[in-house]
Amino acid sequence: MPLSVVAKKRILYGLAGLTVVLLLALGVFLWKRQQLLNYALGRVKTRIEQKYPVVLTLGPAHFTNLKTVEIGGMRLVPTAAAGPAAVGDTLLTARRLQVSLSLRSLFAGRPVFSDLQIERAHLTAHKDARGGNNFSFLLKKKGPAPVARDTVHGTNYGLLLNQVLDAGFGNVPGAADFTQFVVSYHSPDHRVQLTMPRLTIDDGQVQGRLTASVDEVVNELGMSGSIDPSDYALNLRLFGVNGSVQVPYVAQRFGALVSFDTVRVQLTGKEFTADEQTGGQLTVHGSVAARNFSFFHKRLSSEDIVVHQGQLDFVATLGRGMFSLDPGTRAVLNQLVFHPEIAVRLKPRLAVKIKVDSDPTPTNAFFNSLPEGMFDVVTGTAGTGTLAYHLKADVDMARVDSLHLDSSLQPSKDFSITHFGAEDLRMLEGEFPFTAYNDRGDSLRTFMVGPSNPDFTPFAEVSPFMPAVIQTTEDPQFFRHHGFMEKAFVNAAIEDIKEKRFARGGSTLSMQLVKNVFLSREKTVGRKAEEMLMVWLIENWLVDRTHTLTKQRMFEIYLNIVEWGPTAYRWPSGKRGVYGIREAALFYYAKRPSELNLGECIYLASIIPKPKYYKESFNVYGELRGTTRWYFRFIADIMQNKNLITASQRDNLSYSVSLKGPANKYIVRAIRDTVRTVQPGDTAELAPLNLVDLLNTGAQPAPPAPGGSPAPPPGPRP
Repeated sequence: MPLSVVAKKRILYGLAGLTVVLLLALGVFLWKRQQLLNYALGRVKTRIEQKYPVVLTLGPAHFTNLKTVEIGGMRLVPTAAAGPAAVGDTLLTARRLQVSLSLRSLFAGRPVFSDLQIERAHLTAHKDARGGNNFSFLLKKKGPAPVARDTVHGTNYGLLLNQVLDAGFGNVPGAADFTQFVVSYHSPDHRVQLTMPRLTIDDGQVQGRLTASVDEVVNELGMSGSIDPSDYALNLRLFGVNGSVQVPYVAQRFGALVSFDTVRVQLTGKEFTADEQTGGQLTVHGSVAARNFSFFHKRLSSEDIVVHQGQLDFVATLGRGMFSLDPGTRAVLNQLVFHPEIAVRLKPRLAVKIKVDSDPTPTNAFFNSLPEGMFDVVTGTAGTGTLAYHLKADVDMARVDSLHLDSSLQPSKDFSITHFGAEDLRMLEGEFPFTAYNDRGDSLRTFMVGPSNPDFTPFAEVSPFMPAVIQTTEDPQFFRHHGFMEKAFVNAAIEDIKEKRFARGGSTLSMQLVKNVFLSREKTVGRKAEEMLMVWLIENWLVDRTHTLTKQRMFEIYLNIVEWGPTAYRWPSGKRGVYGIREAALFYYAKRPSELNLGECIYLASIIPKPKYYKESFNVYGELRGTTRWYFRFIADIMQNKNLITASQRDNLSYSVSLKGPANKYIVRAIRDTVRTVQPGDTAELAPLNLVDLLNTGAQPAPPAPGGSPAPPPGPRP
């Protein structure tokens, strides 16, 4: 039956009433929802202000749809409790915020916000000249009173880093979208600004771009990775957008230039052990990897040092005035794998302990993995077998003389060299061209080291006193060691540390030979490292294993190339400088090398470290100064004790050197040193760089030759 008019009216009235009820309910819901929203934001404001000494101001908030809330700006301003420098200084502002709000949690009185979006936020931090700032309060936790500052044992870096990690991971939102986010930091020494056009965090995944301006160094970077605040886990990749990334601050602080294409930083966890006395220790696990990492410092190398692939998987511990890399740490340098353990104590005086062991590495991979800019001469060397490196060292700056160093490169039994790199070290076996340079690196002349050069003097045609004296003053164990003298090197390192410069070399004749023949004169860590590796190759391969090069041939080369006078001197033939024993004998004494006597040889050996200053060795009468005559006696006594000369030769030593060659014209005749008696002197100042360190190193004496002449230095080991 069709509905009656009355029924229809009743239905319409019912629907209208239901609609009104629904509208009223919706109005009540919207009114209540807004009221609850205001209450929830008030609670957020209260919690923030209770946790930190700040005033949080939020703009008008309203729902834009069922779950989305928009807030018309915010401002975070520190209060007086944050410190005098922070009062009234706005720390954080934002033009607009948008979040998702769970209605269920809202009506339950426990609002849960998610999907945070912030537009045009600006975080502004500063530090004044007295150390006051507007941000350090964020790192402080409520709890027991902090441990008093210990000026003896230093800052607790573990406690400090743990606070930073807690603050950082504790404020990471589950989901966020930052648009035009700017972070600024200003201090008397630094100005930093990070501008992020877009940074998103979605279910732990991080994506973003940023422009970083740090002390006028500007980089465009990309960022991607993941973060898990609950496990203190982080895996982020930073990369240059339009080229390599130039690392700021290190140039200003350390005079170094550092860049990379990509860096990956990974944290897998941390453990903090609290201690009331020390403040506790922090152990962190993670890794740092870089691609095309470039580093330049004038003390390391004259060129950029480049590592194409590098990674450090670390277990690191930080505490009061100390930090360490613990067992389990692994470093990868291209194809080289190392296991470093390092312990550093900063206070009260610096102390360092280092232990490094490498995995056995195939020879080809070993040489191809060496950093560019440090080992350019040997890079490309090829061979068979494996090489493994070992280093153990420790030094306490309170007792520098206790420095200990043990370094070795261990070859496998099947190790061999089939091809050398940029320089063929086998050229030492025969005649080769040698180029002499001045201190500025300018080439002065090139001459052949071999029979085709009329100035070349074979070892057998040199006065036997000359090798004996040079061994005494420069390298007593030359014919017995493998290229290195550990005691001399350690003592030289001690002296370098004390004087904070490359004061002493600790060089053997083998090292001097390699430096002069193959390398530049620059005093850098890189050049020294390559010099040592080349010496190892020569001594352990050419001399010991293949026997194609003899120690006597190496000594012969040294005698024929060593610089022995002023580079400005020009011979009648036009050649410049005084190089080799023949030119030295002619320049000083107008003699042949075979005719040199003991005193003349001692004098020539005494000026090897500084040949340009030979002319300062004489007094007003043209005689040797008293200190130089004392040096003659000092060396002669050592030679007699080692049976390198006889007692008769020692007693008949003349303290006068008659310069009959061109050198006589350049003597600087001192005015005041007219005393002809022998004067005591400072052996450390007068002796060559290695002399004092090498006097008692166990060199085997050579027996006197028949007729009272000294025997030639002992030959190579069988």
